[in-house]
Amino acid sequence: MRIVFQHDSVLPVAKYGGIERMIFWHMKELVKQGHEAVLIGHPESDVERFGIKLIPQKSQEWWKQIPEGTDGIQLFYNFAPPVDIPLILNIGGNGKKGEKFHRNTVFVSGKHAKNHNSSSFIYNAIDFEEYPFRPNEKREWQNFMFLAKASWKVKNLKDCLWACKKSKKNLLICGGKSYMPSRYVKNFGMVDNNKKLEVMRQSNAFLFPVRWHEPFGIAVIEAMSQGLPAFTSSFGSLPELIERDDLGRVLKNKDDLLTVVSQSPREYNPEVIRKYVEEKFCISKFSQSFIELFKKVGAGEYLNEVEPEWSLENEAQFLLDF
Repeated sequence: MRIVFQHDSVLPVAKYGGIERMIFWHMKELVKQGHEAVLIGHPESDVERFGIKLIPQKSQEWWKQIPEGTDGIQLFYNFAPPVDIPLILNIGGNGKKGEKFHRNTVFVSGKHAKNHNSSSFIYNAIDFEEYPFRPNEKREWQNFMFLAKASWKVKNLKDCLWACKKSKKNLLICGGKSYMPSRYVKNFGMVDNNKKLEVMRQSNAFLFPVRWHEPFGIAVIEAMSQGLPAFTSSFGSLPELIERDDLGRVLKNKDDLLTVVSQSPREYNPEVIRKYVEEKFCISKFSQSFIELFKKVGAGEYLNEVEPEWSLENEAQFLLDF
């Protein structure tokens, strides 16, 4: 199949970028599986050495540059170009109240789909070639990692700081800064993949007590790729990621967070955690799943009976109690 993608940023990204990394990994994997991936995008994108065809975007009406013989278009944002070509939208964020999505929209977890009145989802994935397994050999329960946009309240850096300071444990922050000085807090700011992996390998566990309906949480499976148990809130997709107690724990509130940070509730096996994410969240499975959906869409089927839309009472960024 020839699948066309469009994205404005330079690919692959130098620093952390969730959607950008997913697009790049997916295109690269499609090529590995014998398909043709075409990117209409930034002229400085360095994708051709991976077998991906680059068409430098000339205008906002990028769909006019779609080559003949295209079997499908896959976009990672909510837009349907005015062309008669099978289309799939892969939406990784939460919609706004009243926002309608195309009937061929795929969400990133079961809960994410349900929150948009849909049952169509494919789990996000990572390219394990970029995540070689080198777990932290130190067993003391001392270093905890936070990886998210720290300034975004729904990501809940605040409770991570509270739990680590109260427990006299170290919090290693990637994705922003804490401006409250403490001997127990180390800020790394925005990091590239190598630095992110370095911090993971210094850590004993991963903290992700978000206070919103998390669509997926790719940082969780990134941390688990290095054998880290994940301690998360119960919102959105997170119980789907931490589906067994040998992978971490889904927490009810910040007192639960303090308990797990203060003292490990069990011994976690990094090899077991790594194997779990390799089997469930690999990029090859992700790409194969989308090829199967393109076969359905190409045959005239819709992936949703009606247009999906945000179905909950409050806006997606409403701060949930934790």
